[in-house]
Amino acid sequence: MNKMEKKGKNMSLQDVGTAQADVAGGKEKNSLYARWGWLAGPLVIAALCLWHGLDVENSVTETGERWLYGWYAGLAVLALAVTAGLGIELFIRRKMKLETLFVVSVAALGLIYTLVLPPLSAPDEVSHYISAYELSSRLMGREAVNENGLIRIRAEDAWLEDVNDVLADDGTETGNGNDAVILGQELTEGTYQRLHEEITGADGYKEPETYQAGAAKPADMANDTAVSYQPSVRTTPLAYLPQALGFTLARVLGLGSLGLLYMGRLFNLAFFAAAGRQTLKRLPFGKTVVFGVYLLPMNLHLVSSLSYDVLITALCGYFTALSLDLAYRARRVRLKDVALLALTLAVMGPCKMVYGVIAGLCLLIPVRKFGGWGRWLGSAAAVLGAFLCAMAAVNLGTVSMYTKAEDSYIAWAGETGYTFAELLHRPVHVLKLCYDTFVWKGTQLFEGMIGGSLGNQDPVLNTPAAVILALTAILVILALKKPEETVQMKAGDRIWIGCLAVLVLGALMFSMLLAWTPRSASMIEGVQGRYLLPVLPALLLTIKNNRVVRTGNDDRGLLYGIMAMDVYVAVRIFAVVCLRL
Repeated sequence: MNKMEKKGKNMSLQDVGTAQADVAGGKEKNSLYARWGWLAGPLVIAALCLWHGLDVENSVTETGERWLYGWYAGLAVLALAVTAGLGIELFIRRKMKLETLFVVSVAALGLIYTLVLPPLSAPDEVSHYISAYELSSRLMGREAVNENGLIRIRAEDAWLEDVNDVLADDGTETGNGNDAVILGQELTEGTYQRLHEEITGADGYKEPETYQAGAAKPADMANDTAVSYQPSVRTTPLAYLPQALGFTLARVLGLGSLGLLYMGRLFNLAFFAAAGRQTLKRLPFGKTVVFGVYLLPMNLHLVSSLSYDVLITALCGYFTALSLDLAYRARRVRLKDVALLALTLAVMGPCKMVYGVIAGLCLLIPVRKFGGWGRWLGSAAAVLGAFLCAMAAVNLGTVSMYTKAEDSYIAWAGETGYTFAELLHRPVHVLKLCYDTFVWKGTQLFEGMIGGSLGNQDPVLNTPAAVILALTAILVILALKKPEETVQMKAGDRIWIGCLAVLVLGALMFSMLLAWTPRSASMIEGVQGRYLLPVLPALLLTIKNNRVVRTGNDDRGLLYGIMAMDVYVAVRIFAVVCLRL
């Protein structure tokens, strides 16, 4: 690595203002802003905690569940400690490198989110849970699936998918008129109450008779095992490796159901923190922009869950960093770089094949850095070939099913859907549905990308509109050119990245139109704002230009603002859940 590359990698310290040397002049460290600016965060969070404490008090008055006071007090203390600690590091100590600060921030804020938004509350998290469970059993050398194709689980974990114990042993309803309730699918005060009972063994909680000691067990529950009635996700098992390792450790240690879930979540969070650190180290510019995106409430919610979106977002970000580094900073493309690009795309691609579009970022790399057209073509074949081989190994059956199907049925709607051949022959109809979806749901998609409808796509558990606007403004400011900064991305490169983002959105809409939208729908169903998070960093990096220049170069206050708003969103959601009786 030459001196210029080393200097480029250390620019992140100046970006955030955490270097030991002064960032914005010799007098800045002694300024009131630098010494006392961090106090604004804890003071505001303390005031908001007191304000939302009134909501918790109203809930306790209605239900008499006084333990909520203790839970909320603990959350408030944790929120204040995290806000103050991050503020002190950003404004006073300033010892951490940007990458280290990222790991600490994601770990601290992710911990708050995984406590406020409990296990199985994230979108499709129950499916990710059972997929990780299956992989965990295989890692432990145990039988993962029974003769009926159902995934085996510990008997003590069966209640997670049937909190009210309304399912019979064969998975059918008992006829009492209630649907099976999955833990966390709808967050109410009762969800927190059940967690409290499980953790403390509070009086009044009665274990379902089926799983009590000494009760008769069906065949699938022999040796303290049961079966899950949740289908696993068809994708690469690598998408669930961090979660499965956490589950395996929890099972080896003999932890209970909640210990199992939280251990899997923490391993997933740790993976994202580690991958994000490598992404920031590899980026040639715009490090604080990516830092800010990864701290958005929606992303924090996902990375502190069991979702495989963690792998997708992390590896899309790393692939983006690799491509930009090779395009704008590296002197030449080495064999190791090509291998990293191929491996990253091969691991990430099978999760959601539409993100394979980001392979187009490689076209930003000049041919001369490969050493000529021959090596460029060989490298392109290696990267694209790795992606196609991974797709063939994991998703060939699924792709074949959709492309060759002569009819389609959308189960959730109970209606017929579109076939692949039909959509190919009706491009105008497809474009109209995409346009109508974007027009009518554009605001919803944007809010969902930032932090709208957290939990299991619950519109009540949202990030306030004012906070969404503030977070958006901060991301845009972070992306702008700083004084004396050189803009490396050309206009053509920015246009190309924008085209790739549009292609990803179009591919997402087409896939949801094919797999999730009934014929009667006037818009495409199933498209969510969180699906755009993997391409948001690259898109924001295109904002930097020579025409609009920031007046300052210190990003500390901006990042701290994002962190403080993250904490506020979590505190508010806890209070809202307490009010849902």
